[in-house]
Parts: sequence; C-alpha cells; structure tokens
Amino acid sequence: MTPTIPFPRSLELVDGRSAALRSALAGALDERVPGCPDWTGRDLIAHLGEVQRFWATVIAAGRPDGPPEDADVPEREPVGDLLDWSERSTAALLAALRDAGPDRPVWSWWGPTTSGRVARHQVQEAGVHAWDAEATVGRDGPPGPPELAVDGVEEFLSVGVPTNGGWPHPPATVAVTATDAPGPGWQVALTSAGGTLAPGPATGDAVLAGTAGDLVLALYGRRPIEVLTVTGDPEVARRFLGWFRTG
Repeated sequence: MTPTIPFPRSLELVDGRSAALRSALAGALDERVPGCPDWTGRDLIAHLGEVQRFWATVIAAGRPDGPPEDADVPEREPVGDLLDWSERSTAALLAALRDAGPDRPVWSWWGPTTSGRVARHQVQEAGVHAWDAEATVGRDGPPGPPELAVDGVEEFLSVGVPTNGGWPHPPATVAVTATDAPGPGWQVALTSAGGTLAPGPATGDAVLAGTAGDLVLALYGRRPIEVLTVTGDPEVARRFLGWFRTG
C-alpha cells in the first residue's frame, strides 16, 4: 500500500512533531502522561529519543538481515541535558534518512523493508507521542497535521494487521473508514491464522468510521471507541481495537 506522504515531507513531520513533543514537555518533565500512565514526561522524551537513535543506526547500517546490537546504538540512553539529547536524537535519525534516501533496504521488526518505509513509521511514532506530550499539559487536539492522520490509519493497519498473530475469536471482517479522507477504506479479514488487509468498502461484521485523527488515536489506544461511529457488532469492534499491542 502506497504512502500518501512524500519522503521529504515525512522527514519534515518527524522533525516538527519531535520538536512539538519537546516544547510541550519542557516544563512538565515530572508530570504523568495520560496515554502512557506509567511514564512521566521525562520518560516519554527518553523513549522517543531511544527509538530515534535505534532507527538511525538501523538505517545507517543498511542491513535487512537483522537489528543492530544495543552496543552499536550511540548514546541510546539519555546523557547530559535531556532536551538537548532528544534534539540530537532526532537530528541523528533525520541525517541517516537523508543520507539513505527512501529506497535503502533495511531491517524492521515487521520484516525486511526500506528506509522510506521506516520514515513513514517514524512519522506516526513522533506524531502519536507528540499528542501524548500535549495531552500531558492539557491540550487535546488532533495528532498533528491532517496528512499525518490520513496516512497514519493505513500505516498502522499495514504494519499491525499482518504482524499481530492469530485472531483469538470467531472469524470476522472489520471495515475501517476515514470520513475525511478520499478513496476507499480498509477491510480486515480476521481468522485464527491472523489478519489480512485490503482496500474495501465500509461493510463487514463491524464497521468503524470516524475522522482520520480519531481513528489513529483510537487504534493507538488514546481515544475510546465512543469517538467513532460503530455499525454492526460492537463486540467485534471492541475486540478489534483491543487486539493491537500499542505503546
């Protein structure tokens, strides 16, 4: 499935949403993060920085056969001033992506992929955690610019559905539709063998519809199902949202 955000714009979004996270949390380092209740603002900054340094190393290595060792990731844990370390973490990821371009073969936990596909995933990583940061200081808006959310629904489903293992319930079909995005939505077929994803109409045992922003946040467990319009079997819809492991 084709990303809707060009590679150069993906880098701009990673940069901008990472900066937004730091800005929101600069004065709230010890506040609890509602979307990650075991974390403080300090923990959230550290998490995003560690993720960005890890993927910077993956991209720079250009090896599709396996991840780097922890010791190969420079300054993976925060050192010195946390915000400065975080800013340098984002810069390291962006530098690695610019050097690689979008087509370098690389490893990922969802299978051999490209540097451009990792950039797409990192847009969502930074976008959702920037939303977490803003929620920590009482702001509850969308998870970034509209283009981020529209691409984010498919990005989440295209990674999560095929890698999530078997569906532990009776077979079902779930449709997901972004009401503010052009084109067809997505249909997910769920069996004990796992899930498959394809473009499709808003039909199935359960249909989840909402703005792209609300869908992204619901898929990541940041908004309740009640923000969406659910038709069909509500229990299938709830099981579907609860099937994904998010952080």
